[in-house]
Amino acid sequence: MKIKAIKFFSPEENVEKTKEAPKAAPLPEGYISNSGKLVFPAAALRDLGIDPESTKFKIGTQEGKRKIKSVYLVPSTNSDQTFSFEKSGRGHVIPLAVILEKGGVNFDSEKLIFKISTFDFDQATKGYELAIETETPKPEYTGKPRGRKPKASVDAE
Repeated sequence: MKIKAIKFFSPEENVEKTKEAPKAAPLPEGYISNSGKLVFPAAALRDLGIDPESTKFKIGTQEGKRKIKSVYLVPSTNSDQTFSFEKSGRGHVIPLAVILEKGGVNFDSEKLIFKISTFDFDQATKGYELAIETETPKPEYTGKPRGRKPKASVDAE
């Protein structure tokens, strides 16, 4: 009998490998108040590394679009045609009521939030994109009811 080339297995090869997708950190969020102000919580500004006291932004939207779906903030050093943060409660706001209204954003009748992501405006400048979306309501609880069962009211006559 001739000896054949045999490949032997190890016990480690018999274990199924599971690939865990690395969880991306959730994007910082803010919301649009019913008076048309972009509200940035202090935690979101801290996560993005924005100093609200000194940073000024040029604010724009995508050209050629009728309805605003995203607002772009680009940090600017010169102070002409820039917007700055105003302190409000526990966060900072940028009032944009007229611009949002002209862009078809219905902020007074529905709760709108925005997710903040970064983009490269040019080689030296990093801008921020605020993707506007409606706040999804919390889904209704469909699990097992907890606690005591309500007493059945029996009318004895």
